[in-house]
Formats: sequence, C-alpha cells, structure tokens
Amino acid sequence: MHHLRTALGLHLVALFAGCASTPTAPVEALSPSAVSAPVAALLKPKIHIFATGGTISGGSSDRMKLSGYKAGAFTIEQMLADVPEVNEVAVVTHEQFRNVRSGNIGPSDILALAQLIQKTLTDQPDIAGFVVTHGTGTLEQTAYFLHLTVRTDKPIVIVGSMRPWSAFGTDAHLNLYNAVRVAAHPESRGKGALVVLNDEINSARDATKTDTLRVETFTSRESGFLGYADPDKVVFYRVPEQRHTFKSEFVIDDVKELPQVDIVYGYQDASAAPVAALIADGAKGIVNASGSPALTAALRQAAADGIKIVASDNKGQGRVLNNPARLAEGIVTGDNLRPQKARILLQLALACGKTTPEELQRIFDQY
Repeated sequence: MHHLRTALGLHLVALFAGCASTPTAPVEALSPSAVSAPVAALLKPKIHIFATGGTISGGSSDRMKLSGYKAGAFTIEQMLADVPEVNEVAVVTHEQFRNVRSGNIGPSDILALAQLIQKTLTDQPDIAGFVVTHGTGTLEQTAYFLHLTVRTDKPIVIVGSMRPWSAFGTDAHLNLYNAVRVAAHPESRGKGALVVLNDEINSARDATKTDTLRVETFTSRESGFLGYADPDKVVFYRVPEQRHTFKSEFVIDDVKELPQVDIVYGYQDASAAPVAALIADGAKGIVNASGSPALTAALRQAAADGIKIVASDNKGQGRVLNNPARLAEGIVTGDNLRPQKARILLQLALACGKTTPEELQRIFDQY
C-alpha cells in the first residue's frame, strides 16, 4: 500500500508544482487512464454490495423461462463476474447477506441488515455508497426501513429485477450495473435510500411495485421519479423532502426485535374478526386500509384498548387527511404512505419507544 500512496503522492506533487514561483513544465491533469491500475483504483469510489437474493439472482437451465425459476440461484460473486463493467465505475466489494426470495425476508432480516450497514460505515469509512440486491416483492419495505434507520448521507441503492439473471432478455444485468453507477455518483449523496430499476431512480419512501411482470413496475405515483440512470449520465431532478437517514431520529443499534404490526384491508361488509384475531396473536399495532362499519367499530375499540391504529388506504395514491376527531380517539392518519410502508414506520416508531397518538402523528407527518 505504501508504494501506491507514494505513486499517488508524486502525481499530486506534480499537479501542484504549477503554484511554485519557479517555472515548471506543463503537467497533464491526473486521470485514471494516465496512471497505473492500482493508483487508478484509488481514484474510484468504493461501493459495497449486500446481496439478499430474489429474482435478480434467480436462475433456470432454460433461458426462456421467465417464471418458475429458482430465486437465489446465483451468488453475488457469480453475478459480478458476469458484469465486469461495474469495475469501470467503482471499486466493488461484496458479501452474501442472504440468498432467498423476497417473501422470506422479514423483520429480523431488515433489522440485521440495517445494523450491519451501520457497522460497515464505522469499520470502513472509505466506502462511498452501498448497493442491496433484493427480490421485488418486498423490496420497497426493506428499502424504506433502511431509508429510516441508516444514519448516513452516503447513498444506499436497492436494486432488483423482474426477469431472472439467467433469462434471455433479462433486466438483471443492467439493473445491477446502474445500481453501482448511482451509488457511486456524487449527486446521490444526501437523498437517502434509492430504488433503481429500469433506468429509473425512485426515493425509497415513495417507490412502490405496480405490476406483477413488466420491467417498468416501480413508480412513485404522484411524487414522480427522482431521476434517471441514462446511458450518458446519472441525472437527478428533485430531492426527498421528508426526514430520512442522517436526519432521522430512529437509532436502532440496541433494538433486538421489531414489534408485531399487521394490516387489515377493508371491503364491503368486511368482518371485524381479523382485528380480534390479530390482537390475540400479539399485534401491538394495526394499519387499516379502508373498512366497513363493523371493522371501523372494532378498530376504534382496539385504539381505546391501547392498540396503535394507523388509518391508511387501499387506493393507489393520495393522502389520508389529518383528522383531529380521529386522533382524539387514538387513531393516527398515515398521510400518503401505502399500508405496507405505514406498517414499517409504525413498527419502527414503537420499537424506539414512540407510543402516544400525538407522537405517532408527528412521526407520520414528518417521515
């Protein structure tokens, strides 16, 4: 390492020689192509990848098989060997955190992942950003949890694919490459966790999966994309306004587990039975997405009994408006968070000791 630092130091001395009073020969600007490979590597940002599995690492012996493949068939090491282009934009390190379908990722996993990223930030301060590979089914939930809990302004890019790694016409290879590009880009800093698929950059707070099959599945509904990972450059057009990452109040270093929070979806004549069943099963909070008179009455009673209730909605977009009368009953409104995101925020708030309706409403207003 000493000879690398020496080589880099000589280049820097040459660069600043023009400031001396004695005339010197012109010196070309330092660029990776003008120096040795080891020195060039020092000039690239270091990106660390945590792989968790999902379709992006899925495989089948039949290249035309776009369903029925095995999730987690490839390791991140194998995947990176297929996309050597990532080494042109970053020094990439990696580890296999999990290798499962997204439905197998649960609260203990996302808690451990957030804590591991936080520890890695401390142990390796030279890392410029992170990439997390993930199945798309629950990707937005993991992404939002990291968006709320990892205390850094360095980018955390969550990436998946809609077609397996082994498939003809897969989107997995380009998605992984673009995720590294975005994580390495200096303008990605300070924007929290980012979801990158199909050349599109979404905020983890707003991103949601909208299609079961198409590659353009992740959108931010009424909020819109943050930007694009286009062939010519990574470009941003807006920043997330809500609190996240380095501005978050949530410290989870000592949190051992997340409390049980469930979702109840309403419909015409919806039964109140799920509310009683979930409370009996240990639920500390319930997110409600619309409801019938019977379900609404059961949720009001649950709130009176100390269960934390958040009113969300089952539509594709739009806010649930603040309601002082509802808050007086102990029911919090979830703004424009979809139920699966509202659940994550309520779990985290309860884990960090935020329990009064007023505290919870403030959190849902700010995050």
